[in-house]
Amino acid sequence: MLFLILAESALETIPPKVWRHPLIVKHSKKRGVHPSSIILDRSYHHKVMGLLDCPEKRGRPDIVHFALLEALGSPLNREGLLKVYVHTISDKVINIRSDTRLPRNYNRFVGLMEQLFEVGSVPPGEEPLLWIEDKDLKSLIEDISPSKVVGFSLEGAPSTIRDLIGGLKNLENPAVIIGGFPHGSFNEETKSLFDEVYSVDREVLDASIIVSRVIYEYENLLSISKKRLKA
Repeated sequence: MLFLILAESALETIPPKVWRHPLIVKHSKKRGVHPSSIILDRSYHHKVMGLLDCPEKRGRPDIVHFALLEALGSPLNREGLLKVYVHTISDKVINIRSDTRLPRNYNRFVGLMEQLFEVGSVPPGEEPLLWIEDKDLKSLIEDISPSKVVGFSLEGAPSTIRDLIGGLKNLENPAVIIGGFPHGSFNEETKSLFDEVYSVDREVLDASIIVSRVIYEYENLLSISKKRLKA
């Protein structure tokens, strides 16, 4: 089983600090909902981003959307060998059942996330596909108890994804942590949770690219494609 965690992800509702900003008030009235029920999106809320802490890391729910589509549609996930979590910049954790099929349309995805943040689970009830908790990354790591935690950062030791995934071969439940934000770096608390940290390119790559390549190499490690073709 591979644990995949998108950490400090740029997915959150509009923070109270900017609820009264004219741009937010106007957008809220247009939507007919309170700002607390609207997902922060730089495309609509660019003018208020500079008023928030770490603005370069916020307001990009599309990053989570693309990364989750890659992960949940993978053969590794369909074989029940992948568990995906989203940790947000506001210290919430989204739990995702492996049989979840997210909408490919971005606006529908955002609507789904707004429902999740508002209600707490989607669909509401005893067997949700998605549910959200107030939880920091350290607590999540303690809960899932991975055999090793590997982080991805330009500050890490240089390595190809194939080589670093190869190093996980004899581990039962490793976890990989990938940033779910557009710019900047992990905070110090997150960095302290890594057993190992690697840089896999000289430039910052999109989270969805890292996700797809990590999963592909892990599938190769377990010969997933061959096993599925023989089934």
